Amino acid sequence: MRYLAVVKADAYGHGMPQMVRRLMQSGVDCFAVANVAEAADIRHMGAGWPILILSPLLPEEDNFLIDHDLTATVSTLEECERLNTLGINRNTGIKVHLKIDTGMGRLGIWHSHAPTLIDRIRKMPGLQLEGVYTHFSSADSDPNFTQTQRARFLAALDAVVALPDGLLIHADNSAGIDSLSADSPFNAVRIGLLQFGVPPYPESALGRVTVEPVFSFHARISLIKDLPFGTDISYGRTHQLTRDSRIAVLTAGYGDGMPLELSNCGHVLIHGKACPILGRVTMDQTIVDVTECAEAQVGDCVVLIGKSQNEEITATDFSQQAHTIPWETLCSVTKRVTRVYVGSREL
Repeated sequence: MRYLAVVKADAYGHGMPQMVRRLMQSGVDCFAVANVAEAADIRHMGAGWPILILSPLLPEEDNFLIDHDLTATVSTLEECERLNTLGINRNTGIKVHLKIDTGMGRLGIWHSHAPTLIDRIRKMPGLQLEGVYTHFSSADSDPNFTQTQRARFLAALDAVVALPDGLLIHADNSAGIDSLSADSPFNAVRIGLLQFGVPPYPESALGRVTVEPVFSFHARISLIKDLPFGTDISYGRTHQLTRDSRIAVLTAGYGDGMPLELSNCGHVLIHGKACPILGRVTMDQTIVDVTECAEAQVGDCVVLIGKSQNEEITATDFSQQAHTIPWETLCSVTKRVTRVYVGSREL
């Protein structure tokens, strides 16, 4: 089984250079990214690593496939003909994976047309077909439709006469891999969120696997003050104190990745205690109630995602409070938040 490490969007907000270097040390087989720019960043870190671009290329980007030794995803005959012409003109075979649309309705050739396109690609001298894959739309919520998609994908492959030897066949990402059967023809899996220690969906089989997150998100207390009963808090006066309170102002707001949706409903951890968010999250600060946390002081570390003593806020918890998903949460932590990498001399 081949391991395709998905590291798009700055490795899901974790920092692509640091994550890619560690994954290289761990022996992954291939990297998958969203676009040419991300692929070039990896190629500058090391030659020889297979790099699959998951998104369609713009015509002006095609030459980068050859210049940086990259693999393209193709979905249409038009894309294949365009790249085939380039490959012939530059006397090389451009490596491609064909994506098959089994119900996502985004990229990919519709599954019933896939066998014909596979046959056409194999006859194009300027292309090298290295893989075929699909993507599940509802692996988190609809196992029946996931199986339908899998069946469509397998039927498309079965309709191809003599698939090439060594062809990478992958359909499973972090959310769908737990439905992979032992007798399937798949020989590769794409792993994104799970490789960073975040189960994609807690209710899935993989969600019950114990993993250790590599990401935590912290702020600090910049100000503490006492306010009387009835004081309005933050923009829009969306919260009014129901008692004399001690409040803390944190050094993080939506300009750092604290979702506006956490206004008046989220909480943070300070000295192992849950402290509720009061009022609207602002661009640079968030206000929390520390009345019940007498030990809180200016300069203290505040856990937004992570552990504090015996308490924990996971990326999933944080995302659910903000009515979003872990993928968006991790990608939304902005560049002005300092990244600190620990536990590895190589990083």
